[in-house]
Amino acid sequence: MKNIGIILAGGSGLRMGAELPKQFLSLVGKTILEHSVSAFQANPYIQEVFIVTHSDYIETTKETVNKECYSKVSQILAGGSERYHSTLAALKACPDSECNLIIHDAVRPLVSQQMITDCICGLEDYKACTIAVPSTDTILVSDSSHCYIQEIPVRNFLFNVQTPQAFKKSTLEQAYSQGLKDSSFQATDDCGAVKKYLPEIQIKIITGSTSNIKITYPEDLLTAEKILSTLNK
Repeated sequence: MKNIGIILAGGSGLRMGAELPKQFLSLVGKTILEHSVSAFQANPYIQEVFIVTHSDYIETTKETVNKECYSKVSQILAGGSERYHSTLAALKACPDSECNLIIHDAVRPLVSQQMITDCICGLEDYKACTIAVPSTDTILVSDSSHCYIQEIPVRNFLFNVQTPQAFKKSTLEQAYSQGLKDSSFQATDDCGAVKKYLPEIQIKIITGSTSNIKITYPEDLLTAEKILSTLNK
């Protein structure tokens, strides 16, 4: 079955305080987006790559793809105001009746080949899976005022979700088809949509790495640079 990498690069990156969205910022000689796309380009099990970006940066993304000769990038798509709009754009653009979709946040530039491959392998036995790491912090659930502790879940069962997340195309389509009929629909990530609207589907947890960080704040760039310098030694 065809494996399509979906790189979600539509964020504005306002918390970075930069003029450009964070996926276009430089990290050790490449943009953050280039690091992520390069990982999927290099993976032998990925046949195609879609990049979903903000409509204002379609041409910038095309220039990057042409410059780096990313032969697997077959589509560059415009996303929307919410993250799930980008996933929907990729689903709509996918011509195959069934395939494996490996969805990744562009701002996790340190994704490893092992993580991508493990997600693809996970879809041999499951319809959905996600990279995640066990939480090392105690998590608090607040009350509605956000001022008081309502619950402290047992940490042994808590994970920090990362990407890639991988799905059978038909599974993700069905989840969003159900969700978009819900007037209170919200989806912070794709696994959340599957879990809520297809609760019978088991979502496999695949162990990730603390090095698979998400670039959100300026200090995250420094952390990523240190990790890359260690990996390249």
